[in-house]
Amino acid sequence: MEHAVETLKTGEKSRQDFMASLTPKKIVSELDNFIVGQDKAKRAVAIALRNRWRRQQLPDNMRDEVAPKNILMIGPTGVGKTEIARRLAKLAQSPFVKVEASKYTEVGYVGRDVESMVRDLVELTKRMVQEEMEQEVQEKAREYAEERLLDILLPPHPSHDSPENREFASDTLGKQQYEQTREKFRGYLHDGRFEDRLVEIEIEEKSGPMMEIISPPGMDDMDNNIKDMLGNLMPKKIKPKKMKVPDALKVLTKQEAENLIDHDKVVQAAIDRAQQSGIIFIDEIDKITGGQGMQGPDVSREGVQRDLLPIVEGSSINTKYGIVKTDHILFISAGAFHASKPSDLIPEFQGRFPIRVELESLTEEDFYRILTEPDNALIKQYTALLGTEDVHLKFEDDAIREIARMSAHVNERTENIGARRLQTVMEKLLESVSFDASEMKNQKVDINADTVRDKLKDIIENEDLSRYIL
Repeated sequence: MEHAVETLKTGEKSRQDFMASLTPKKIVSELDNFIVGQDKAKRAVAIALRNRWRRQQLPDNMRDEVAPKNILMIGPTGVGKTEIARRLAKLAQSPFVKVEASKYTEVGYVGRDVESMVRDLVELTKRMVQEEMEQEVQEKAREYAEERLLDILLPPHPSHDSPENREFASDTLGKQQYEQTREKFRGYLHDGRFEDRLVEIEIEEKSGPMMEIISPPGMDDMDNNIKDMLGNLMPKKIKPKKMKVPDALKVLTKQEAENLIDHDKVVQAAIDRAQQSGIIFIDEIDKITGGQGMQGPDVSREGVQRDLLPIVEGSSINTKYGIVKTDHILFISAGAFHASKPSDLIPEFQGRFPIRVELESLTEEDFYRILTEPDNALIKQYTALLGTEDVHLKFEDDAIREIARMSAHVNERTENIGARRLQTVMEKLLESVSFDASEMKNQKVDINADTVRDKLKDIIENEDLSRYIL
């Protein structure tokens, strides 16, 4: 247990050292590997992330006074708002939760309680910390699991304390033979000779209380908390289960890793990390802007803003793991603001997002770069996918240019869905190849501009058809 605690401290220190190395320029450079353009947004999130590290270096009396620089992203769908926030969190190894503002309602209406976003963040952070700690003790856990598995494959040597086995227990030669056999089995286990052998191990049966709990509106997490409480009161059910040796070793290793870590330390570390490093991305923030003459369900929109306000400002939220303060959680909100504008948000809510960034609509050149430059570019993805069927897909440069041109053209004529248009165009372009790929072993498929035009010309030219298909 002490090893697990030391591991947690060491892991947190190395994480802080890593954060110290993430300068704004380096953050932007890393984001460039996945996101094309949007330099203003990248600079804004890089500064916000760096300010977090700077705050940690301040004296205690000043550290708590420095509020996070929350960001409001404004731009049409598909231009990279969510991707920037998600990649930033992954880069900084920060807990990240994406929520949609339209899913929440003010207290008294049916819908999710705004505080549930913080509970979701803590739950995710707890799993993250637990996985990190389990990974650190993985080697020792595997050793213990291996001993348990050998006990199943070769039952332990009879005990000295058993009267009926005293004669055998005192037989030194018998004990030596047992140890030799055990080591031989260990070698077989390492060599994979037991891969097809079935063994029976005991696992905990996870079954919640057989009842349905109906929670009142605005308290949608209550049923989960009650179920957890009742589940803890119920005795744990252990049942035997047969499985192959490699699967059994994984299960036993997981069990041993859970036994080696201090779960109280996990919870405390999770709360600390969620409070200091958590990022909550609130999408569709423009959908909760109020307006004059709103009727029906829209009356609760400004109410959601009022309920969100104390969370963004900084408040204490009660979770099943304890009280979580939101004072230093970084909030990034985003919206297209087609039918409204940021000034339609209530003034208090606007004031909690001091950094505003307008993301630009993607151009034909941006589409070309998106298809080719990022590490996860669509061209690379489709080439790899069809490569699994031994189909060698090759895109000529003029074909990529034509895909970019057509995607930009459809976005202009119909609804602008940004880079997501590329996926619909690519799927339609490669539909026949994807369908027949299993029967095209070792074939090479060259795609040029003429191929793209032949496949998509009729759809592109027919506006009504493109609205339904692309």
